[in-house]
Amino acid sequence: MYATAGEYRFCGVIVSFSTAEAASRDLIGYNHDMSHFMSQHLSLGLRQEQRLTPQLIQSMNILQLPLLALEAKIREEMERNPALEEEGQAIMTPDEVAPPAKDDFFPATDREAQAEQLHEAEGFSRLERITREYDFDDSDQTFGRTSRRTTGERDLKMDAMANTASRPESLNEYLLQQWAFVEIDPRYRRAGELIINHVEEDGYLRTPLAEIVEQNLPPFTTEEMEEALSWVQTLDPPGIGARNLRECLLIQLDNQNGNHEIERILVDHHLSDIEKNRYPAIAKATGRTIEEIKQAVRNLGKLTPYPGSLVVDREVPRIAPDVIVDYAEDGEGYTVRLARGNSPRLRISEVYRNMLSEHKNDKDARDFIRKNLESAGALIDAIHYRRNRLLEVAREVIQRQRDFLDTGPAGMKVLRMSDLADKLNCDPSTISRTVADKYMQTPRGIYPLRYFFTGGTESSNGEETSWDSVKARVQEIIDSEDRKCPLNDDEIAARPKAEGLTVSRRTIAKYRQQLHIPTARQRREF
Repeated sequence: MYATAGEYRFCGVIVSFSTAEAASRDLIGYNHDMSHFMSQHLSLGLRQEQRLTPQLIQSMNILQLPLLALEAKIREEMERNPALEEEGQAIMTPDEVAPPAKDDFFPATDREAQAEQLHEAEGFSRLERITREYDFDDSDQTFGRTSRRTTGERDLKMDAMANTASRPESLNEYLLQQWAFVEIDPRYRRAGELIINHVEEDGYLRTPLAEIVEQNLPPFTTEEMEEALSWVQTLDPPGIGARNLRECLLIQLDNQNGNHEIERILVDHHLSDIEKNRYPAIAKATGRTIEEIKQAVRNLGKLTPYPGSLVVDREVPRIAPDVIVDYAEDGEGYTVRLARGNSPRLRISEVYRNMLSEHKNDKDARDFIRKNLESAGALIDAIHYRRNRLLEVAREVIQRQRDFLDTGPAGMKVLRMSDLADKLNCDPSTISRTVADKYMQTPRGIYPLRYFFTGGTESSNGEETSWDSVKARVQEIIDSEDRKCPLNDDEIAARPKAEGLTVSRRTIAKYRQQLHIPTARQRREF
């Protein structure tokens, strides 16, 4: 009996086997003992193999997209795939859609010239339409839309340009506009322009003047650069061009009316003491009372440590919630719904479905249409899967974190992705993709979905307490302390321990830093 070699699939596991005959086939031509051919040996090996289809990969990618990225993806696919339509738009009849021809899918070389001519003709037509809509009106000598010449058509690109926000003015542009009106020697003017170009967005000049001098030919002297810098520091807002915090605060004090002797002494010699809340040491060194020191510090608190921020507005990234949670008015509980945003509901075009039967004899056209239909169907299925999975996860999160919605962070419960994956019968990586970069709008504000997944510790009575709940408890303890005798980290850790919850001092210090709470010395009030 001859042995064989090969593999077979059993329950998704590929089992490979080999025999002596199969091994000997690779040795034919060599002088080996015939016993190799007569013996039989069966070996089994298990190899687990995971094969991801393109549809599954697309579903995973769509699942982890936040709402804004999903909207962009849908718009891109609708422009690329003619088989996709938006629900609600009028269904076109086959007579209104030109049937796809073979040349539409495989453009011929001789059609390039025709396409270029058509593009130019469309360009002239569009230019003529814009000219009619935005024309020069001789009657009032103004440029604008003329109602008597408007055809009623709107140019989408022109509307988009009109509605697009202009680029914000940079700090350097703002300073150069002021610098143009400063009456100064031309050589100093050029040096000042070089300095302004090195001022960073927060208003500080961190590039040494010597380095700026080396970058310019012919070079300036150090005295010339210092003189030019003194002129730059007179520009608005006060503090611009400072090389450190001390210089920034002194420039702002110089621009204020009144006597600021104490403030200048504090800035010159006691900034580190102010940071460490050493008011008695400052009072002893300056001969002033603690009340005078406290008033001077309050005056310094009105200054701007980053003057450039008064000019340059940092754009806050837009957050679009993917899930919206509302309090149910009819009864107790919360309702969970998905935020649709601007993403349209998609469907597959019936016209392109019918084209499959209309092009029975054109294989290229049928392949093209079938490919677009399959791509459209896969995208719609992936979007539906994302919606169902996201809604399913959000409902479970709200059910388990009900106390958070009722009482705030102190009511946060322990929730791990693995626990939710077991409940929903999926892999934890699926939960991770579902909540990635997504936000939930609740009656208490907008939170990342990942915020609701947290670990915790076990109290003496066996109840699990989340770390966020511990952090909220730390905040409560510090808020209620005596400011004249604040609690240190050991004393703060003793409070939860008395309630049956053991938390180390290092954990308290870590949470205090995350909450941006200073040390006990710095919190003390005199």
